[in-house]
Amino acid sequence: MSVELFKLDGKVALVTGAGSGLGREMAIGLAAAGAEVICADRDKGWVTETVSIIHSRGGKASRIVFDVTKEDEIAHLGRAVKGANGKLDVLVNNAGVAPYPKRLHEVDIADWRRVLDVNLTGPFLVTRAIIPLMLEAGGGSIINVASLIGIVGFYPGCPVSSVAYAATKAGLTGMTKQIAAEYGKDNIRANAIAPGWQGAGTRLADHFKADMSTQDKERFEQAIIAGTPMGRRGASKELQGLVIYLASDASSFVTGQLIAHDGGWTAV
Repeated sequence: MSVELFKLDGKVALVTGAGSGLGREMAIGLAAAGAEVICADRDKGWVTETVSIIHSRGGKASRIVFDVTKEDEIAHLGRAVKGANGKLDVLVNNAGVAPYPKRLHEVDIADWRRVLDVNLTGPFLVTRAIIPLMLEAGGGSIINVASLIGIVGFYPGCPVSSVAYAATKAGLTGMTKQIAAEYGKDNIRANAIAPGWQGAGTRLADHFKADMSTQDKERFEQAIIAGTPMGRRGASKELQGLVIYLASDASSFVTGQLIAHDGGWTAV
C-alpha cells in the first residue's frame, strides 16, 4: 500500500470545536497531511490561535466563527464554505461539552437540554448544512467524535461524567450509522471515533475539575489507570493518525464504523 493513500493534498476539511483540545490537534494533523482546514469554533480567540499554529507549520487554514447550537448561524454554512473554498471533502464534528458530573437523579433539565443541543443537535445541524456540498462534489468523509462513555458506563465511586453526555455520545454513534446507510451510494462515508481518557490538552472538563476534592481526583485517576490496559491516559495528538486515515482514501471502503481510541478500555 502506498503512503500516497494517506495524503490529503487538494482536500478541504472543516473541523468544529477546533479552538482547543482534540479539535485543535485534529485540525493540525489534517493540515500536516496536506488538507486545507477550515477551523470552526464559537471562541474567536481560540480558533485564531489554532489557525496561527497551522500557518506557523506551513499548513493551510482559515477560521470561521459560529455556535453549533444556533440554527440561524449554520443555515448559510454550506454556502459560505463553497464561496470561500469551492468545496468540502471532510467534516469533523468535534464540538462538544461535558456537563458538571452528577448522578441521574441530580441532573437539572436545563443541563440535559444544553448537552443535547451541543453534542447531538449541533452535529445534526452542521452535517445537514454540509451534505449538499458533498453530494454536489460526488462524495466526502464525515467523522463524528463520540466517546467511550457512549459505549460503556463508568462510576469510580464519585460522579465523573453524566447520563446526558453518555446519551449524546451514544446517539452520535447511531446518527453516524444512519448517515452511512443513507449516503453510501453517494460515496459519502461516515464514521465515529470514541476517544478514551485524555491527558493534558483538552479543556472539556476544566469547569469542574477544580471543584473536585483531592480524594476524588486520586480515585478518578487510579480508576482510569487501572481500567486502561495500556496503563496511561491518551495524548490528544495521538488522534491525528486515526483522523487522517478516516479522512483519506486509505479508508475508502470504511463507513458506518465506531472506532474506539482508548488504550484498550473497552476491550476489557
